[in-house]
Amino acid sequence: MSYATLLVYVNADHSSKVLVGVAANLAERFSAKLIGLSALATAPPVVAEGVVIVDYPTELELAQMRKSLAEAGDRFHAAAGMVREKEWRSALEIPTDTLIREARCADLIVIEKGGRSINFHRALDPGTAIVGAGRPFLVVPAGVKGLLAEHILIGWKDTREARRAIRDALPFLHQAKRVTVMEIYEGDEEEGARQQLDDVVLYLGRHKVRAEARAEKRLMGSGADQITGFAEDEGADLLVTGGYGHSRLNEWVFGGMTHDLLASSPICCLMSH
Repeated sequence: MSYATLLVYVNADHSSKVLVGVAANLAERFSAKLIGLSALATAPPVVAEGVVIVDYPTELELAQMRKSLAEAGDRFHAAAGMVREKEWRSALEIPTDTLIREARCADLIVIEKGGRSINFHRALDPGTAIVGAGRPFLVVPAGVKGLLAEHILIGWKDTREARRAIRDALPFLHQAKRVTVMEIYEGDEEEGARQQLDDVVLYLGRHKVRAEARAEKRLMGSGADQITGFAEDEGADLLVTGGYGHSRLNEWVFGGMTHDLLASSPICCLMSH
C-alpha cells in the first residue's frame, strides 16, 4: 500500500512555498503525482431589512481573482521543483467545497495548520474539509519545513475514526524507524486500555509494522497537551489520530482533543474521519 496521488491545498492569498515543499518531498518519496489546488469565491447575497441584495462581481473583480489563482499556480510549480508528475487545479468556487469535490482524485490531502478564518470564500475550513472529503489529511504546522516521519505516535482511541487513521497511515508506518501506539485512559481503565493496545500492536505486526504500546493515565489539563508533550519528549515527528466532530447548523465543528490538536500541535498530524 502506498500513496499514488497527493493533493496540496494552496491558499491564493498567502501561498506557502514551505507547505508545497513538504508535499513535494512526500510525493517524491512515494513516487506519487502531486496536485496543487486553490479556489476563490465571490461573496454571497446580502440580506438587509428583509431584502436580498445580490451584488454580482464585476468583470474586473473576476479577472483579479483569476489572476490571483494563476499566480498561486505559478508559485506551486516553482515550489514543487523536480516532482516528476504534477498538476495545478483552480476554481472560482468556495474553497472548502472545491477541496471536498477534488478529494476524489487523491490518496492523501496536505493542508497547512492555521487559525479558523471567518471568510470561507477565500480560505479553507479545515474541520468541514476533513469530515467531508473522505480522505486522510496531513495537517502541517507553519514552522515545519520537512517530514521524515521516523518516529510516529498513534493517538489511539477505540473508535472508527482511529481505526481508519491507522489504515490510512500505513505507507508512513511502513517506512518509520519507530512506532508508538498511545492511549490516554481514565481512572481505573488501564487494563482495558492495555488489552486494546495489544490488539493494535498485533494488527500492525501483521502489516509488517513493528510497534510498541504505551498506556498513560489522563492527567489534569488538555489531553492534546499530554499527547503532544509525550511526542516532543520522545522525538516523534508525526501524530496519527482520528478526527472527531459533530454537525451544528450545517457546519462541522471539532471539539475536545481534535480541536486542540488542529489549533496547537507543533508536529504534523495525519487525521482521518
